[in-house]
Amino acid sequence: MTAGREKWAAYGAWAAVCFFWGTTYLAIRIGLETMPPMLFAGLRFIIAGSVLFLIMYRQRGARLPLGREWFDISVVGLALLGVGTGVVVWAEQWVPSGMAALLVATSPFWVAGLERVTNSGERVGARGIVGMLIGFGGLVLLVAPDLFGAALSGPFLLGVLALQVGCASWSAGSVYAQRHPVGVSPMMSASVQMLIAGVALLTVGTLKGEWPAVHFSGRTLGALLYLIVFGSIVAYGAYTYAIQKLPLSIVSTYSYINPVIAVLLGWAVLAEPLSWRVGVATAIILGGVALVKTSPKSLLAWMRRPRVVKDAQSAQPANGSLRNAA
Repeated sequence: MTAGREKWAAYGAWAAVCFFWGTTYLAIRIGLETMPPMLFAGLRFIIAGSVLFLIMYRQRGARLPLGREWFDISVVGLALLGVGTGVVVWAEQWVPSGMAALLVATSPFWVAGLERVTNSGERVGARGIVGMLIGFGGLVLLVAPDLFGAALSGPFLLGVLALQVGCASWSAGSVYAQRHPVGVSPMMSASVQMLIAGVALLTVGTLKGEWPAVHFSGRTLGALLYLIVFGSIVAYGAYTYAIQKLPLSIVSTYSYINPVIAVLLGWAVLAEPLSWRVGVATAIILGGVALVKTSPKSLLAWMRRPRVVKDAQSAQPANGSLRNAA
């Protein structure tokens, strides 16, 4: 592939990540119409992980994890997908899909906070701290009107709080992955992460007695297949390609675009509210995220960070980056 075509392909992959990961929140919301949350999420990852594993192991000849790599990949898979994404699915029973996407977009604040309190972590600068405060203000604007009245002690508030637990878990898993790289290919690592998270979620769903509530309609089956093919396999493959061909600063901008797509789709398809408050809160939250992610001190630390890359297959920039999204 020529350099020009390769560049266009990389930007095409980035665009696919921006779009498909932005649509997953709507697909989750539709799937929950007839499916219990833990089994719905578990089936998605079990099927997607199995397909991807067979492709990588049988057709591509990718090696399996060895020794300690199994433990590290399991920790990342459980933190990112098992808790991080599992909580998103659970919370969307009560939180609109667009609002859930905006709440998940605050994960960079958690990453910055975790890195600041760890001795070897990157330090976010003054701009990043201001960004975190601005983003928190956006969250207050987004959810505060719903905290007064019946929703104050209801499932909505519980869902909002649960989403922040998911963000914290996702961020902790991402930090862990950065400090415990593995030598297997990113796609093989992703498939194992999905399988481990899928087993965990199916176990939780079974213990909760969700199987009698399982019912597939045409809409929910379509949502599940969409999440398996486009949300898990296609989008993650595109992300893995883009992260190898484009600067991280460009690829990471997907986190600004996903919530916008989710909000618009929730409004257009499910008639979720799209008021001036939602629009202003969206701009404030994403502005805060932008300040955190471009904080000079944290960016400089990232640029100075030593990197050891064995080859294109064993490079693991995406081991802990299986999307900050659903």
